[in-house]
Amino acid sequence: MARKHLLVMLLLLTGACSAEPPAPSSSPQSPLKPPTLVNEVVPPQDVLTVVRDVIDARTVEFADGTIVRVASLAEPKACFAQASLSFARSTLLASSVRFTGLEIGVVDLELENGTDYAVLAVQQGALKPEGVESGPLINARDEASAARRGLWGPPCEGSDTSKPAPTTTTTTPAPPPPPPTTTTPPPPAKACAVSYRITGQWQGGFQASVTVRNTGTAAVNGWSLQWAFSNGESVREMWDASGRQYGSIVSAANTSYNRQIEAGKSVQFGFNGNSRGRPVPPAAFSFNGVKCAVE
Repeated sequence: MARKHLLVMLLLLTGACSAEPPAPSSSPQSPLKPPTLVNEVVPPQDVLTVVRDVIDARTVEFADGTIVRVASLAEPKACFAQASLSFARSTLLASSVRFTGLEIGVVDLELENGTDYAVLAVQQGALKPEGVESGPLINARDEASAARRGLWGPPCEGSDTSKPAPTTTTTTPAPPPPPPTTTTPPPPAKACAVSYRITGQWQGGFQASVTVRNTGTAAVNGWSLQWAFSNGESVREMWDASGRQYGSIVSAANTSYNRQIEAGKSVQFGFNGNSRGRPVPPAAFSFNGVKCAVE
């Protein structure tokens, strides 16, 4: 009996040693992929702001210090650069605008009334389009060229760097213009009124309430109010408006729920501020680039 058991054990060990390893699975395994980090920056869309400075006819600085270039406009050339800058400053400086970011530092720019600034600049002959072959900018260029408007007229005649040579044609001098009248036109009527009230004070700080009234005849859709502190005050936190401060200059812009002010209506916002002494109410306010009456 013992011999039989020994024979069975030898057979089992022999089978275990001679058994082949299992064949690998025929189904392929997907390689492991390392985790990735996706960080997409979404350009700003339809943002209301104020133009604080105009660097050249296609480059501006916003109220928050951001400097951007307006898309699809060629660089101002020497022959018309100063006139282009004058046009841009009269159109944009201290005005409320809307912008949409296209890439870092490049935007589409609209005036508050919805006018595309690039199209307007080309239409008035202040700049030439760049990087486009058709559409509103090309139509505006053709219109300005046909009318010899801006850089398409004298002295540039469409040239970027040189002025045309003077002609030798002799003409009869025109009679001198009549002397200018001394009548001073009346200043434009103010379309806004601001009430600034200090509602609370404490050591090193204060609280203020600001009411802006639309005294014009049309509704305002999107607004920005600016003023300057005179005694070292600063805004700490603001409600019912979006506030920014640069030095002594403060800009308060509408929120999503109070962007529209009907004619004769008003909007109110408030803020807490810091002060080194007694806070002093501002003496003047600018509403969408227009000086307001102070109530």
